[in-house]
Amino acid sequence: MNTLIIASLALLFVHVSVLPLSFSLKHSQWLLGARDDALDLGVLALRAKRASANYLESLPAFLGLMLLAKLDGVDLADLGLYWLASRAVYAAVYIAGTPFVRTVVWMVSLVILVMMAMALL
Repeated sequence: MNTLIIASLALLFVHVSVLPLSFSLKHSQWLLGARDDALDLGVLALRAKRASANYLESLPAFLGLMLLAKLDGVDLADLGLYWLASRAVYAAVYIAGTPFVRTVVWMVSLVILVMMAMALL
């Protein structure tokens, strides 16, 4: 389960840094500067930022559940892996612009979090 916690933090780095920057490399001067001016991002970069914001909303719940599981000796490795995979898929389908599929994948990740919580009761 330690590996899943670390992987979820690595996915956070991808969400916060790698994805938005990969779609805005033409703004390298802004990235290297003080970032005082507003930046006009493209559609893909904006989608990546929204996917990142959504990940930031669910990551604390995941980390809390995983830490509780470690303390209680409950094995949530499989569910944790499924959650992490669903969140990676969510980012991909969000950036690709597939709204219905995105919502289904988000709902799957939410159900997995609920299953994790239920396993701790």
